[in-house]
Amino acid sequence: MPRKDTQKASNKCPKCGTVVTSPIKTWQLVAPLPDAAGRVTVTIMGMFECPNCGFKWRGVVSKMKVGGENIEIEGAKKSFTIDEKKSSRAENVIEIDLSKLAEEEEE
Repeated sequence: MPRKDTQKASNKCPKCGTVVTSPIKTWQLVAPLPDAAGRVTVTIMGMFECPNCGFKWRGVVSKMKVGGENIEIEGAKKSFTIDEKKSSRAENVIEIDLSKLAEEEEE
């Protein structure tokens, strides 16, 4: 039997179906254990209020998987991955040999 996709939009009112553009309040939840790739999942939760019927509910705004070699961001509309090896930030790394600093302090 095929599995139905049970995910629903978290910004859609469960009572009347009105789409809410942005949450009233947001907060972060950090997973206590990393996944198999060594990434930690950070979930951005939000409190929504329907402008039509006034119903309030909580839902997921987005998820980020941070760590390892890349960063994966899942939003309500799309998801993408940032590879740190291809990032311009990785090219500007400055390495300092601590043994050289210790030798200079001794002199």
